[in-house]
Amino acid sequence: MDINDEIEVFKRGAVDIINEDDLRKKLVKARSEKRPLRVKLGMDPTAPDLHLGHTVVIQKLKQFQELGHTAIFLIGDFTGLIGDPTGRIETRPTLTKEALMANAETYKKQVFKILDPDKTEIRFNSEWMEAMNAADMIRLCAQYTVARMLERDDFKKRYQNNLSISVHEFLYPLVQAYDSVALKADVELGGSDQIFNLLVGRDIQKVYGQESQIVLTVPLLEGTDGVNKMSKTYGNYVGIDESPDTMFGKLMSISDELMLKYYELLSDISLNELNDLKKGIQTGEVHPKDAKVRFAQEMITRFHGPSEAASAYDNFERIFKNKEIPEDIEIVTVSRAEAANRLPRLLTRIGMVPSSSEAKRMITQGGVTINGNKINTEDVPTGDELIIKVGKRNFRKVVFED
Repeated sequence: MDINDEIEVFKRGAVDIINEDDLRKKLVKARSEKRPLRVKLGMDPTAPDLHLGHTVVIQKLKQFQELGHTAIFLIGDFTGLIGDPTGRIETRPTLTKEALMANAETYKKQVFKILDPDKTEIRFNSEWMEAMNAADMIRLCAQYTVARMLERDDFKKRYQNNLSISVHEFLYPLVQAYDSVALKADVELGGSDQIFNLLVGRDIQKVYGQESQIVLTVPLLEGTDGVNKMSKTYGNYVGIDESPDTMFGKLMSISDELMLKYYELLSDISLNELNDLKKGIQTGEVHPKDAKVRFAQEMITRFHGPSEAASAYDNFERIFKNKEIPEDIEIVTVSRAEAANRLPRLLTRIGMVPSSSEAKRMITQGGVTINGNKINTEDVPTGDELIIKVGKRNFRKVVFED
């Protein structure tokens, strides 16, 4: 591929490239030396499962990999012990080494649903950080000033508002930067909220006699609500290990505008195909529902396989089309504990009725159906997913988690 075309692939959906001219020079030099670029992506294993929001940057790493470059997936088992202060208004609670390693195992399994395992370096930053002695760490800390650290927006806000900043939090961007030194990274990828940490890496590489890495950031993906970033906290996530039916239903519920952003950041379709899809939707030649079906099937195929994608589509059509359930049904994730096996409490919790007394009245009058069956009890039916209808057109899809 021509280098200009290669750069256009890397620019797809990117927020920052620092900088494009230097990236072009690195690509030219790498070709002349007949070697691939070393492209680094680090993730701290602070939670056990990945969702589509996490995979935006992994998808960017895959694009580099498919064009022949070395993909380095760095699991931050050492940085995870510090805790990333990005976006925090208080010090992040620390996790145990055991918890981090348990989560790391799930990352290793899940990331290979996107990346080619035979062409991916899996590394842990404890490899070099645990080998450092106190003198090495002091030398690293001496390469950056407190004044520069306080230029970071979240540190600055905490300092101005008299909120605590623990000394160990200053270590986080320095350790992340040293990771780039240890790995001799040509490019580092990250979310747009990671820009400060990635730029520190450029500075620290110079100190250690290396050429500064290219920084490429991607946007934070909005969740299914189209407002907040995708997160389990907001209940607007699509987990890559969720059931195919759940994934399909959630993806069919997103807005048409958000669907196109998901295509740009997550799909494998080419830029030309994406532009044709956008034009087709604008002219009416392509129905947004058909585009959502195509995207949902692509994601489920990636994470579960083609037969599961076909089955999820068939189930969706059978349940939603034949029973006239709206395609944009709101999907709510709740824990079993929140429902406490009492239907009035659940209906109130998910906003279908204003109070438990109103819920009881609707149940008594036969105004509540679940999975197509009229309900006359206050017990919550068994099952991991429920399609609930209150009245004539008030629908929710409830997905339970432990």
